[in-house]
Amino acid sequence: MIQWLRSLLFVGQMYAMMPILALFFTPWAIVDRRGAFAGVHAYTRWVRWTAGWMVGLKTEVRGAVPQGEALIASKHQSFLDIILIVSAVPRPKFIMKSSLKWAPVLGWYGMRIGNIAVDRGKRAEAMRQMVDGVRNGTQTPGQLIIYPQGTRVAPGAERPYKIGTAVLYRETGQTCIPAATNVGVFWPRTGIYRKPGTAVVEFLPPIEQGLSQDAFMARLEHEIETASDRLLKEAGFNGDD
Repeated sequence: MIQWLRSLLFVGQMYAMMPILALFFTPWAIVDRRGAFAGVHAYTRWVRWTAGWMVGLKTEVRGAVPQGEALIASKHQSFLDIILIVSAVPRPKFIMKSSLKWAPVLGWYGMRIGNIAVDRGKRAEAMRQMVDGVRNGTQTPGQLIIYPQGTRVAPGAERPYKIGTAVLYRETGQTCIPAATNVGVFWPRTGIYRKPGTAVVEFLPPIEQGLSQDAFMARLEHEIETASDRLLKEAGFNGDD
């Protein structure tokens, strides 16, 4: 019960701080995109810091953090893996639903950091826009974070990898950085309860250009799943949790 109450307080303050920090950084973000990135970094690092002392959930980012233009293809288990990756990379960006453009705080900041907004169900258009942006130099440079399975996947669950990651890998000509995680053990997809422990996101060795579509997808899935299984075991997950 005590841990549940601590979790409730943590979640409450986490969402309360989002508009507070957003408003604080907005004047800078309006005149300079660096202000928008500073805002999202401040928020994600606040969440990591408060998780540590409020609910006993430590966080760790392992591996070489991508600095230049790259595709980051990550295992996605909960909001926490987004928090960890965004807190670590210098210029994070996503492909997001167009409806989120109108979401208070999130929408404006998302567009300011260079997210691509597309209609639901038009993933091909999203990839075309991103590819064109990279080629033409019109999009904000940075690290494009994508989720090959397309959604959050609970620890131990299986879900196929979608081909869109391979299309972006081929068409943009960028290096792909796989990322593994075990955050779902401690921070589930839904609910309030946060479990104490150490949640990890690990950047894996880069996949350079030159692979065929099938070879790329096979390697990407093998590396992410193998590393994520290792991190789950490290966290004490046995498949019955």
